[in-house]
Amino acid sequence: MDTTLDRSMAVTTVSGWTTWLTVLKRAPKLPTAIVMLTLAVAIFAPALAPYSAVDADLRARGRPPVFIEEGSREYLLGTDRQGRDILSRIIVGTRISLSVAALSILVGGGVGTALGLLAGYRGGWVDALIMRTVDLTLAFPSILLALIFAVTVGASFWVVVAVLRFILWARYARLVRGEVLAWKQLDFVALARMAGCSSLRIIISHLLPNVSNSVVVLSTLQVGWDIVVEASLSFLGRGFHPPHPPGVGWWRKGASMLIRCGGYRSALG
Repeated sequence: MDTTLDRSMAVTTVSGWTTWLTVLKRAPKLPTAIVMLTLAVAIFAPALAPYSAVDADLRARGRPPVFIEEGSREYLLGTDRQGRDILSRIIVGTRISLSVAALSILVGGGVGTALGLLAGYRGGWVDALIMRTVDLTLAFPSILLALIFAVTVGASFWVVVAVLRFILWARYARLVRGEVLAWKQLDFVALARMAGCSSLRIIISHLLPNVSNSVVVLSTLQVGWDIVVEASLSFLGRGFHPPHPPGVGWWRKGASMLIRCGGYRSALG
């Protein structure tokens, strides 16, 4: 009996590994490598950064990148006005950007998916109320709405997450609601009602699994959008406060650095 159970568990484990290997083989090579490299940099950021991302060294401030005249290999991408290594700040900032995107998508996507399921299944005044709120949220430009919120409340990690969460939920709600409107007309939902299933069980057990693929696809698309919004807020001075490194908000300081060093043309080749 134990031998048979062990063999079945081993077969299940091998089958699971085979499935994952098949998925990896079918995945596009270059995009997969970029995603894995980005995740690795974010996870091991403190170990990969050559210098501290927050400690200042005024003796090394204003160093140009290595590809500009007077640049050195000690600081491959140069230093900022406080002498902090830009490469280290980019590496550590990668973790911050992905953390912002992950938390925003997790919370905003979860709220939007739940409201979309409710609106699509219940219909009536519930659907009308939720969708009019969605229309109102999507009517405002995303960057402008995020900037107004950040200016009003203040700039911090959790404020940026809250801003993105407030914007994201409407996109998920609209997508999921449209999917539910189509799925609930099919026979398996009617059969579930005839079998005595409650509305909550139908939504969780029958509708949610069928819309999950669309939710996952939308989430992957929103990662880049979240990072762009976070970078835009940092570029406009309403992202993370120094000395914490913004993910890609260093563009503003990098541009001024290139112009000040007279290496703008050299950097462009």
